Amino acid sequence: MTELFPNDRPALYLAPMQDVTDLTFLRVLSRYGGADVYVTEYFRVHPDSRLNPWILRSIDENPTGRPIFAQMIGQDVHHLVRAAKELLEHPVSGIDLNLGCPAPVVCKKEAGGGLLRNLPKVDRILGELRETIPTRFTVKTRIGYHSSEEFGALLDLFSKHAIDMLAIHGRTVTERYSTPVHPDCIRRAVERMPCPVIANGNVVDVPTGLALHQQSQAAGLMIGRGAIRNPWLFPQLRAAFLGEKSVEPSCRDLLDYVFTLYEEIANDCATFNPLLHVQRMKKTMLFVTQGFDPDFEQQLRRAKTPESFYEICRTFLDHDTPFPARPNESSRLFCGFSALDANG
Repeated sequence: MTELFPNDRPALYLAPMQDVTDLTFLRVLSRYGGADVYVTEYFRVHPDSRLNPWILRSIDENPTGRPIFAQMIGQDVHHLVRAAKELLEHPVSGIDLNLGCPAPVVCKKEAGGGLLRNLPKVDRILGELRETIPTRFTVKTRIGYHSSEEFGALLDLFSKHAIDMLAIHGRTVTERYSTPVHPDCIRRAVERMPCPVIANGNVVDVPTGLALHQQSQAAGLMIGRGAIRNPWLFPQLRAAFLGEKSVEPSCRDLLDYVFTLYEEIANDCATFNPLLHVQRMKKTMLFVTQGFDPDFEQQLRRAKTPESFYEICRTFLDHDTPFPARPNESSRLFCGFSALDANG
């Protein structure tokens, strides 16, 4: 595990986010400093499932030069074991089990965070996967389904099965993204678990990252939605932990990031439809625009063509004003957004 945890600072993980943290996003993010460790979008596992070829590309063509974990989501023990064996044939640094997704469609199938309502099944799944996976086996969880009072029983299970790392989104499943995180629960896991613990939830800038680490004393931070808005967040946090000078991007630098992401995603499309591509980028921009004039987001919502998308972005970002490092307290980055219910 040494290459996953630097000796001089906490490790920085990119959280898995469905339909976001694909090969293209990893490629772009790595240009801006990137994370220490990456986790794929989740592979859906069920009796009829096969490994998603697009997600596999993130592993087989890993553009970051850094470790990448494959994440699975599902509730069928036999098929989770099958999928794990198949993933081990690819250059993964480990396999991660999703026990945290709060999306209602997922929980209804007793997968992701929904599994936290069935601890006997979690026990079986952890045991079978631990026996199957000879390399690193990790878990991403929430602190309970209904209440943080459920967390102690979860820690008992995680300790029992000797997992190699535990990433904790510091909310319950029912809290989704709408409450403050509970760093005291993460700190409790740090003090109790024999493996490293990674803290996740509402790291949107350097101060929130430093605060979550100080309060939790975790071995690292996992960052999701904040990295969509600010691709410099990982190098900024590295510098802060090491007491070094940090990069200070301008709005024009952010404009370059937006256009780079636009072009890279477009280049990876098998059949490019400019109108559908603008719609996809607008979902990403809902995070990027946080902290700016609200009119920025409102105008983008009305954008229909690549030309209008580019013109609006230039209007609000084509200047040397420092990029606002912190979004609004009431923004989606603090309160959550259904498009990214998978993780992050």
